[in-house]
Amino acid sequence: VEADRQHRRREQTLADLKEELATLERGRDDHPRAACRPLTRHRYKRYLTMDRHGRPAIDPAKVKAAERCDGTFVVITNDDTLSAEDAALGYKNGWIVDACFRRMKQTGLKIRPMFHWTGKRIIAHVKLCVLALQIQRAAEITGGRPWTRIAHQLGNLKTVRYTAEGRTIVQRLEIALDTAQLLKKPLILMPQKAA
Repeated sequence: VEADRQHRRREQTLADLKEELATLERGRDDHPRAACRPLTRHRYKRYLTMDRHGRPAIDPAKVKAAERCDGTFVVITNDDTLSAEDAALGYKNGWIVDACFRRMKQTGLKIRPMFHWTGKRIIAHVKLCVLALQIQRAAEITGGRPWTRIAHQLGNLKTVRYTAEGRTIVQRLEIALDTAQLLKKPLILMPQKAA
């Protein structure tokens, strides 16, 4: 599945690249400056080489090399003591922490902007990342499903705030059955409906 997705993405990238190179060929007078554009774009430069006239061209050997990596997870480490599985797990866990921290910054926690000028702030950042990973893993283990599904289900929880005559009432909307079952697993109290 991953190999097919990477193959389709590369085919689309190569089609876009061919179109851009054809555009360069049509506008020869502006060519030296315009030739830098595909060479500096990350999605194109891995497939490009310079021809004998100094113009960018698609390198079939680089395309073949990229095809060989379809469906593989390439990891680079300088620690020779790690097995391939441990290195891959380290990368994956790092991505999970980054994704959790990114989600935390996008919620109402108001922890932006983040400036790491002092040791205390760096330590706080790392601790928040680890805490986010622990919360996510705990939810996955107790919920028995991946975090993406849990986050999607919890995103459907809604509350409504009523204010009338100086009084404010906060009431939750109906909770779907699968979300209610998810909330029961980690022993989280379901939000009560206002009377």
